[in-house]
Amino acid sequence: MHHFSRPGAGDAPAIHELSAACDTEVLGRPDLTLDDIAGELAEPGFDLDSDAWLAHGPDGRLDGWAWARRQGASEIVDADVIVRPGVAGLAERLWPLVLERAGALAREAGHPAAVTDVGVYRADRAKQALVTGYGFAAATSFHRMRVDFDGPVEPPEPPPGVTLHGGQNEQVRREAHEVYQEGFADHFGHAYVDYDRWYARRQAIPTTDWSQLTLARVDGRAAAMVLGNNQFAADEGCGYVDTLAVRPEFRGRGLGRLLLRTAIAADAARGREGTILHVDTNNTTPALGLYESEGMRPVLVIDIWRRTVEPGTVEAGTVEAG
Repeated sequence: MHHFSRPGAGDAPAIHELSAACDTEVLGRPDLTLDDIAGELAEPGFDLDSDAWLAHGPDGRLDGWAWARRQGASEIVDADVIVRPGVAGLAERLWPLVLERAGALAREAGHPAAVTDVGVYRADRAKQALVTGYGFAAATSFHRMRVDFDGPVEPPEPPPGVTLHGGQNEQVRREAHEVYQEGFADHFGHAYVDYDRWYARRQAIPTTDWSQLTLARVDGRAAAMVLGNNQFAADEGCGYVDTLAVRPEFRGRGLGRLLLRTAIAADAARGREGTILHVDTNNTTPALGLYESEGMRPVLVIDIWRRTVEPGTVEAGTVEAG
């Protein structure tokens, strides 16, 4: 029988070991670093005493990690259940707890139901079958794209009227946040987050580097932004484009390509082997085509599965955290 408890920051190494074991079973290698896990646990608004569970076996080994996390004040709740390979029956005890909490998180924010999303590697057929059994349906797919380079990459020259600005300045960060919110407003799974929460979340992530934020202004107006970080530096030797956004009124002017090439050149200058990003294949903008035209190729597919959860409609789990 497994013992359930709540996590703390000090549990990051054990969660990382569990995550690495699960990823290796499916992908042949770990896909998350210890910094990734530490950043998740430090997420602003993620209440570890209410929104997450650990499951330890009789020998004390961590065999399960489950959580539900609402995006801002929206009805969208990201969730997941991670269970060590070969441990039977544990996922079935954790999923009801997670889904019930997802519904409660939506209710707390004033929504009638939670729109609950879980990401599943395309290669993980067993987990796909499991989430399907809990009423999830495929909603969209994200491709991890990568481009590799040898040596320096020449940074592009901004066209007339376009200026580029670094993210160490607070005003630049605030303008970049506005561009991000407008640029992603119609994208899958996006929920508005105000500047303070957005900034706090970035600050809590160990791989954040504000020098990798670039804002493009057109005739003095904030028009596009790119934000990179060091998420894939330690394990892949690559830079990572976390966010690339263009305000709708400025689309079609080549600003996305300009900033992508700027980020790639900066990664090369840092000695990285390549640049990685994720793209929704159902993106409302032709982003996938842009990335492919710059030599990026898909290296991993993550499908997003979605279910609507109304509070009180999920049979509660038979265990509680101790």
